[in-house]
Amino acid sequence: MEKEKNLSVVIPVFNEEKTLVEVVDEVLSRPETAEVILVDDGSRDRSRDIIRELVEREKGRVKMIFNEQNMGKGAAIRRGFDAATAPIVIIQDADREYSPQDYPAVLGPILSGKADVVYGSRFQGGPGRVLYFKHQLGNKFLTFVSNLLTDLNFTDVETCYKAFRREVVQNLVLTTNRFGIEIEITARIAKEKFLRIYEVPISYNGRTYDEGKKVTWKDGIAAIWFMIKFNILQSKSGSFKKSFDGILKR
Repeated sequence: MEKEKNLSVVIPVFNEEKTLVEVVDEVLSRPETAEVILVDDGSRDRSRDIIRELVEREKGRVKMIFNEQNMGKGAAIRRGFDAATAPIVIIQDADREYSPQDYPAVLGPILSGKADVVYGSRFQGGPGRVLYFKHQLGNKFLTFVSNLLTDLNFTDVETCYKAFRREVVQNLVLTTNRFGIEIEITARIAKEKFLRIYEVPISYNGRTYDEGKKVTWKDGIAAIWFMIKFNILQSKSGSFKKSFDGILKR
């Protein structure tokens, strides 16, 4: 797999007019980026106008998808996954919490042929802004429960940076609309032992609620339900569109 122009970057957008251009410019500056897919989830600020301007400016490198009403991060991500065309797909938030400078670390295991899925962990020793202890404790608790149910040893299942071989992510059956998409993705890939999963350290510049952070304690409660739903109540047969044996070439 070539090391340049191999990445589809899916960016869900909801009221991100303050940071959107800066994030897209940084993503486009990366040599790995083949395309940026901006999925606006019913923004009420100028985000849609900014997206149109970016599409016109970049002449093919930026795609736009609009949800007519706010449906949630998961719904936006699912539409972005379907539109991806590059060999590797990654999720990128439209704020400044995650840095595209970490792309080489996240993509490395896939490019070297070692992995089909890579998570970028905020808790493996990378630099990060000091913020909410209770929020971090909640993330670690959710990861612990998820690991119990999946028997995977992640340190950060709620991370934004999840990268996939395109054949993998477009073969997942995903249904969640809100932040539960993080839990659903983990539960789905855990059901297929054929997949090779890696985790690497990344940096993290978290933002405060005053700065626009959207996840709340209610999403944490919902995450527990999604863990039960996708890990216990749903079977492996409902997690994938086709068998991975005929999709992935090793």
